[in-house]
Amino acid sequence: MTISNENHLPRPEYPRPQFRRDEWLNLNGEWDFAFDGARRGDRERWFEGGGEAFDRRIHVPFAFQSKLSGIGDPGFHDAVWYRRGFDVPEEWTGRRVVLHIGACDYASTVWVNGRWAASHEGGHTPFHADITDLLNTEGGNTLTVRAEDFSRDVTLPRGKQFWKEGSESIFYTRTTGIWQTVWLEPVEDAHAEKVKFTPDIDRNEVRVRAFFSRGAYEADAGQEPVTAVLRISFDGKTIAEDRFPVLHAEEARAIGLNDFNDHGLGRWWTPEKPNLYDVELELIRGGQTVDVVSSYFGMRKVSIENGRLSLNNRPYYMRLVLDQGYFPEGILTAPSDEDFVRDIRLTKEMGFDGVRKHQKMEDPRFLHWCDRMGLLVWGEAANAYAYSEEYVRKFTREWQEAVDRDYNHPCIVAWVPMNESWGIPNVQIDRRQQEHGLTLYHLTRSLDETRPVIYNDGWEMVKTDIVAIHDYEWREEILTERYSSAEKATNAMPANRRIFVGDGAYEGQPILVTEFGGIAYKKSEQEGWGYSGADNDEDFLARLGAVIRPLTVSGVVQGFCYTQLTDVEQEINGLVTYDRVPKVPLEDIRKVVRGENR
Repeated sequence: MTISNENHLPRPEYPRPQFRRDEWLNLNGEWDFAFDGARRGDRERWFEGGGEAFDRRIHVPFAFQSKLSGIGDPGFHDAVWYRRGFDVPEEWTGRRVVLHIGACDYASTVWVNGRWAASHEGGHTPFHADITDLLNTEGGNTLTVRAEDFSRDVTLPRGKQFWKEGSESIFYTRTTGIWQTVWLEPVEDAHAEKVKFTPDIDRNEVRVRAFFSRGAYEADAGQEPVTAVLRISFDGKTIAEDRFPVLHAEEARAIGLNDFNDHGLGRWWTPEKPNLYDVELELIRGGQTVDVVSSYFGMRKVSIENGRLSLNNRPYYMRLVLDQGYFPEGILTAPSDEDFVRDIRLTKEMGFDGVRKHQKMEDPRFLHWCDRMGLLVWGEAANAYAYSEEYVRKFTREWQEAVDRDYNHPCIVAWVPMNESWGIPNVQIDRRQQEHGLTLYHLTRSLDETRPVIYNDGWEMVKTDIVAIHDYEWREEILTERYSSAEKATNAMPANRRIFVGDGAYEGQPILVTEFGGIAYKKSEQEGWGYSGADNDEDFLARLGAVIRPLTVSGVVQGFCYTQLTDVEQEINGLVTYDRVPKVPLEDIRKVVRGENR
């Protein structure tokens, strides 16, 4: 039962589709809000009340910089406070109540009824807290959140958020504070905490790791042990079931799919056929259900076979588009779930198989729709711009949280912890920065052995699974020559940067051109720039073909990522405008992308 999640609330959909419970309470909507430029809030203990300090109202989950927040102030306000009242539904009496915050940029502190509940650092990843013991027994509770950003700190993992007041160049409006859904859900002492799926198409099985609360595997005197029942279904039909006692915090199972894949045909996940298996995890104690969680996975394999990038053991040429994930009225926050669906549909209709989600750990709802609709995603971090030891600590922790959060999404087919030497600007000569990139490469592979990892998307790589090159050359004859052999491609210096640095060298990895194009074409009132410019529709399509053709006819390049899906603020190099209006007919773009116009 979902309680009080009225459709008029902003972003009313369940925010964590890979681990879903039916009972939950959406806390989006109008909150009290305050800027705290003088840093008075802690000293004056606003978390205990705040009096007249909360002098504004804000629409959560939209950051105050956005129009949809109801404030729309792009200025520097690095300390902000939120407050709202809430009641716990009577139906939840006797259960634990967990507070979730999808993302709050950058450092967060949470109080419930004036008492500390949680702290978190990192602007793109979720956190939660069991607030049961902080609740008022008679009802009427107050939730207070303090968010602190560090807008001018270039060592802060921030992605495209600019450290100056106005956007310029390749940087955009900042996001401070809550920008993803806040919600409550009830659980019993015995409950599931996480589940991870690792598909194995070669064995026709899925490896499942389920994680449980202490109350699930440490029974009190007189309590019966908990039994877990894991059911896997496809198209409404249960095709596998596993039942086991919960004896530890983590239980691992390998579940065969009983030849349900029709000998490997038609049941695997691909962009063309995004088949998904539904999962239900039920916990039972004493014959009574104490927890039910629903999830899903896709049977698919990403691998590099004899130097060829493969999907499900077959070479797969990836046609991607760079997606910044910005929205005119919501900035980092999509106004609605339908906005994600629209962007995915536009991407596919233009002939692309996927996106490189650029400098943003995207909302899980976007990844959910990519899973459902069939769109490949390269999962990328929000990087810092400069290096420091403190940056290393902050970034490494947040990246681990992101990989853990998104591990189950079949749409994610590569991890990109670094981009264009952001955070490691002296990586060519600084051994510390080279080692940091190596640490992230090996750390990511230690967390996920099933996906390739790109050391530093663009250039200046040491060790990488894919050679991902950024090249904004726009002359067709030069691109054709440059990508006529692996030697020429890996010895080129686009942007005057070496492809490999330190001990790195080309070892036969797949070569993809993962940023190129960027053709400016003004089709709205928005002014801006691009890497080259088009005068009319015919010129735009000709220029698009001139940069894509050399990559599709090359026997060396195994895929590309065109810059970019949409115009964004001062950039007008999108295939569609910032408002998502196609600049030329989608079918014309598709013909170029798919090589049908040669």
